[in-house]
Amino acid sequence: MNDRSLYFRLLTYVIPYWKRLALSAFLLALLAASEPIFPALMKPLIDDGFTNHNKSVIEWVPIAIIALFFLRGMITFASSYASAWVANRVVADLRTEMFSHLLHLPVSFFDQNSSARISSHVAYDVGAVTGAATSALTVIVRDSLTVLALLSWLLWLDWKLTSITLTMIPFIALTVRYFNRRLRKVSSQGQYAMAGITHSIEEAATNNRIIKIHSAEEYEADNFRSINEKQRNISMRATVASSALTPLVQIIASFSVAIIIAVSLNSSYENSATAGEFMGFLTALLLLLPPIKRLTGITGTIQRGLAAAEMVFSIIDEHTERRNGSSLQNKNIANGKIEFKNIYFKYPESKEPILESFSLQIPAGQTIALVGRSGSGKTTITSLLSGFYCIQNGDILLNNVSFKNIPLKEIRKNIALVSQDVRLFNNTVLYNVAYGENNPDTDKVKQSLIAAHAMEFVDQLPDGVNTLVGQNGVKLSGGQRQRISIARAFYKDPPILILDEATSALDTESERNVQAALDELMMDRTTIVIAHRLSTIERADRIIVMDNGNIREEGNHKELLKANGLYAHYYQLQFSDTY
Repeated sequence: MNDRSLYFRLLTYVIPYWKRLALSAFLLALLAASEPIFPALMKPLIDDGFTNHNKSVIEWVPIAIIALFFLRGMITFASSYASAWVANRVVADLRTEMFSHLLHLPVSFFDQNSSARISSHVAYDVGAVTGAATSALTVIVRDSLTVLALLSWLLWLDWKLTSITLTMIPFIALTVRYFNRRLRKVSSQGQYAMAGITHSIEEAATNNRIIKIHSAEEYEADNFRSINEKQRNISMRATVASSALTPLVQIIASFSVAIIIAVSLNSSYENSATAGEFMGFLTALLLLLPPIKRLTGITGTIQRGLAAAEMVFSIIDEHTERRNGSSLQNKNIANGKIEFKNIYFKYPESKEPILESFSLQIPAGQTIALVGRSGSGKTTITSLLSGFYCIQNGDILLNNVSFKNIPLKEIRKNIALVSQDVRLFNNTVLYNVAYGENNPDTDKVKQSLIAAHAMEFVDQLPDGVNTLVGQNGVKLSGGQRQRISIARAFYKDPPILILDEATSALDTESERNVQAALDELMMDRTTIVIAHRLSTIERADRIIVMDNGNIREEGNHKELLKANGLYAHYYQLQFSDTY
């Protein structure tokens, strides 16, 4: 996307607030129109005040100057407030859109992008975008009109001298164009460098215990110092480019000022202007320099904003998960019957497929256990069932209805996932168990906690179910976090359960209690269990032994032990303390 189309797309976020922006522009136009008034006051001040000592002029000119600057100050405040309101509204809108869009991006996007980089784009880049969307627009409108007003005044005073001023415009344009290109390139590099800094900070904060146990503080500090120094160098290159532009433009402008003064003072130049008129001309000419300076200086802001906008829109343009299916034709998918048909699936970064021609039927209410080595495809099967990844070929049916015909929201409403990788939110126990509900049923939450054998420790917390658990449940033990996660599944009460090492973080006593609760929860529900500890799946209706994405064996615990195959081999290894 080129700069022009990128900028126009950015302005579409400003358009909804055009009334306030138009008010700001109108006030800026008034401000620009008032700019020539001050140099115009120079003529009566010098000719009639200083030269002729006109008493009335001496009295009213100072009052006029005070009134002028008071009026300009009020206009400036009102205009700045209006443009700032629009800027902050655009920031809020962009952040909201980005965050909402992120929530609907596929899991593969988060696999390929660190959370720190994503956070940097949402928190940092959006702020930089508004510089180009509103601040730059304000400067362009105000200072362009100011330059136009002052040039008009200068042309009216003396068009010959003013024509000398206009000769500097091509040189300024070429200078600005050169630095624009450089600033855009450096600004893009700066966005990536800042994302690297936030990534390093997040890793250090998240993995602080690992850093401490390995005494790797200096190692991490050196890494951060290197990333930080890289960002500093990029920032300095951007500073050189943006800081050099303004003085260069001023130097070019100074030539025209010097030439005008020299020509005006030359006795051969036929000009009958009085000292006051010349002073008014010179004052207006000098007043041209600040807006020109701001107009050239805004280049850096625009380029940084466009570089940030490129990052922002790259996320907004990412394809979301499919949200809707075709008509369900009033078919019930909530009975728990599942069928995998000739599934082919490969992760983007993998050379070989994880699943190839995989087929499996799970009747409603049956408990299926998936067993196999790491990488055999067990978790992939449950991820596909949850709609986290898209199948490249084949289909999944829920009660004979194709996945393609069911909205993802409807699919996930019927599934609960309890994983060994427990994730809790920095909220209360109540809202973690009833996650996704604004007005949770407290009694149902408590019943779910009792069923998950979690109420015994929740009652001991300072505020019971209203206790904040901290970031990812940092205030709870690993076993406690796992039981909160199980309680969440009890609360949802879905027809399909996915248990991925659901009791792995529990001690022996807690595991026994929770396993009893899970047995009760699994009754009359379709359950897929992923387990490495084979003792937890002995009572499964069917055990599927996976290897390299294929089903190697299938049967119940006794049948597979009797067959003396791969499952029996795993079982023997486990109970000889080597598996």
